[in-house]
Amino acid sequence: MNEHQLHQLSEQVGNKLKDKGLWITCAESCTGGWVAKAITDIAGSSAWFDRGFVTYSNAAKHQLLGVAEATLHEFGAVSEESVREMAQGALHAAGANLALSISGIAGPDGGTEAKPVGTVWFGFADSEGRIMALKRQFSGDRESVRLQAAVFSLQTALNEFLEK
Repeated sequence: MNEHQLHQLSEQVGNKLKDKGLWITCAESCTGGWVAKAITDIAGSSAWFDRGFVTYSNAAKHQLLGVAEATLHEFGAVSEESVREMAQGALHAAGANLALSISGIAGPDGGTEAKPVGTVWFGFADSEGRIMALKRQFSGDRESVRLQAAVFSLQTALNEFLEK
């Protein structure tokens, strides 16, 4: 997947959101706002995107999204529990209909045996009460891991929440 394909995917997501009259938000850590950039690269995106959150530190995850300090301490930022809380916090803070969250280890260092470089957790929450978390292991350099994460988050939002 390249940035052109990411742009096309963002257009598809935007069209579905616009057709359904829905709003999306994102809470990003390892992608550093790449999903928000991809969304806002689409002309007219103000009709379905109001705000996003780049919460790179644990303190930001707690302060801006309400992720419990106990969750971060017990499970770490790169965990199912944290991305679920990130997505729910972003959904509430933005007043959106759909939220996605991303937290991972893009590298080149920072990985462990339990969470190697390329490990990324994704959270999704919607205003109907659905919550989902998924983990993926990506390969490649830092840029590649981040791009794959941005693509996966939008593709999952499209397939699991907007196509239904």
